[in-house]
Amino acid sequence: MVHIKSLPELEGEPHANAFPSEEPKTIRLTLSEGENVEPHAHPDREIVLYLISGSLELRLDGEPYHVTQGDVVHFDGAQDISPVAKADSTALLVLAAKREGPDSSEGGL
Repeated sequence: MVHIKSLPELEGEPHANAFPSEEPKTIRLTLSEGENVEPHAHPDREIVLYLISGSLELRLDGEPYHVTQGDVVHFDGAQDISPVAKADSTALLVLAAKREGPDSSEGGL
């Protein structure tokens, strides 16, 4: 089965779930300059963030990472996560369930 969605047409701010009943979880995050998401974690997930537009300071366990348009970031969802928009920003996040077994330590999706 194939599902196609247009990111700009998704409803929900700042988070819009592209495929609510499907895995992996796929979210469009839209933040205006100065907006942030409070620190939180997704302990059972590996996360990939692709910054479509704008500029973010992505805080992972309090450590800041500067993310600019076109960057792709892969990280463990068990960390405290808090993106802060340095400019109006749109990102696509994919939250995949962590794999069990011997290959899970490689961090691949």
